[in-house]
Amino acid sequence: MTAIQRVRPKFVATNLITGEDRTPRVVLEANRDHNSGRIARLERVVFRNDLSPQEALDAVCDHEGEIDIVSEVAASDARRVQDSEHARLVTIDANRMLTGVFNTYEANDAPLQDVRMREALNWAVDRHRIAEEAFSGYATPLAALTPPWCNGSDGELEPRRRDPARAKGLADAAAWPAARRLRIAADGSLEAIAAMIAADVHDALGIDSEIIVVAPEQGIPTARALVEKKLTPFWDVLLNPWFDLSSDNPIAFVHREFFGHDGGFRAGPLDPEFDRMFAELARTIDPDRSRILAQQIDRYVYDQSKALFLCAPNALYAVNRHVDFKAYRATFELADTQVSPQHWSRREH
Repeated sequence: MTAIQRVRPKFVATNLITGEDRTPRVVLEANRDHNSGRIARLERVVFRNDLSPQEALDAVCDHEGEIDIVSEVAASDARRVQDSEHARLVTIDANRMLTGVFNTYEANDAPLQDVRMREALNWAVDRHRIAEEAFSGYATPLAALTPPWCNGSDGELEPRRRDPARAKGLADAAAWPAARRLRIAADGSLEAIAAMIAADVHDALGIDSEIIVVAPEQGIPTARALVEKKLTPFWDVLLNPWFDLSSDNPIAFVHREFFGHDGGFRAGPLDPEFDRMFAELARTIDPDRSRILAQQIDRYVYDQSKALFLCAPNALYAVNRHVDFKAYRATFELADTQVSPQHWSRREH
């Protein structure tokens, strides 16, 4: 893996992955001498990097003996897995968030510095339809950035239901410039979602959109420009999938990254109130108090419509029917996975 690191004051760094050089296969074998009561259930695991996603899906769905688990299955392929003779679909509410980053720099002539405009866009977009249609129902609409199953989720905070009339009133008050298009940037995998957002915005607000598909070769320069904050972004809304490696405190790895003074995805001026709230959370060690502060921060970003909140996509896996695979919300792990006596590897002996 190749990465670019930019070190900022106080030893804060942002890493951008620019390439991943993988060997065709990685083999893991159980360590039976490990000094732990937790015992591996699998003797040997082989990670295959020499197959395309389609080839891997074909292998697990159409026959046995080659592939047992395929991760990152697309929602559009879920039905094929469910109808397969050899595989089953495993899903989990994962710590993944799809949001639209707002460009709130003063140099941007779109009035996204105005909370009314940001709120208008959140009322205009149908996140429930995006979850149902773009993700075939394998996603949870988001109220803000914290998924409802994570620590710090405010149970009273509900995802906004599309309200065109309310959205139009707010947008009119914010005075969107006449004939100014909303510029939505996304990579190719999210182009269809960008189109759904554009249609909702036009229908509710009468604002046309320009969808800018970021080509693969432009992905790193676009990310670098966002992180370095030397140039005003060329977009108004950037569709940005992100994740959290722990359910304990999403604020530290998600909200800070989007809105904090040292956040790589912050696309606007500093927010002193957010930084004050986050600093208090960072020095709090009492779990109950920490949870309350996390809820307050998530409510703050909701009230301020700090982003275009969309949904939390599920993690989908295609799994051989004789493999007992335990999915995790944050990472792909095999610590609790085992195979039955009917598995092909055991039937041969």
